[in-house]
Order: sequence, then structure tokens, then C-alpha cells
Amino acid sequence: MNREEKATRQKLPEIRDSVTHKFQIMGHEGYLTVGLFEDGRPGEIFIKMAKEGSTLSGLVQGFCRAFSIALQYGLPVEEAVLRFKGMRFEPFGATSNPDIPEAMSIIDYVARYMELHFMEQGRGRGSKVS
Repeated sequence: MNREEKATRQKLPEIRDSVTHKFQIMGHEGYLTVGLFEDGRPGEIFIKMAKEGSTLSGLVQGFCRAFSIALQYGLPVEEAVLRFKGMRFEPFGATSNPDIPEAMSIIDYVARYMELHFMEQGRGRGSKVS
């Protein structure tokens, strides 16, 4: 991209559909909310961790902001999954989701969830989002 080309940010509508999913990784409970563009593509994510105010919660919020802005500037979900899936740090381990029985981190869990529910090959498992 040269200096004269500018990426444009696609903003979500004022009122938008979203999906909220409760999850747990090794006893750390959280809620993942995915805000959707009118065509059903994800345009923002929020994660609310049970231990509000912790360092983990703060870092997760920073990740959500950066990821949301990237989606709004056109980052394909496939690219995000490729970059975030497999990241390993605590908490990691067993999850409450039978479709994702193990996660290497919260970010890995989010990537796997997005892969299952918002990528074309993942939709075969039922794009009913839970």
C-alpha cells in the first residue's frame, strides 16, 4: 500500500446482532461476545472474565480491541485464526465446550471458536452458535 492509499474502517451499525458464548478454561470463566455486521460477519469481539480487574482481564481486553479494529479494517477471520490459534499461555487446559475440549490459552480458544462458527469450513458443524 503506498502513502496515498488508505485502509478504510467499516463500522458496525448502531444496532447490531451479536452472539454471546459462556466458556470456561481450567476454572477461569468468561463470556465471549461477537458483534456482527449486517451480513453476519464478525466485526468486534468482547471477552468478560470473571476475575475483573486482573492483569489477565486487562490483557484480554487489549487483545479484543486490537482484534475488533483489525476485523473492521478487513482482516479475514481465516487470517486471524491462522495467527491466534495455537498460542499457549495460562490459563490452558480443559474447557467447558465439547467442540473445543482443550485450549492452549484464552486467545487459542477464541480462535478455535471463530474457526468453528465463522469460517466456511467450520460452518458444517452447524453454524448455530452456542
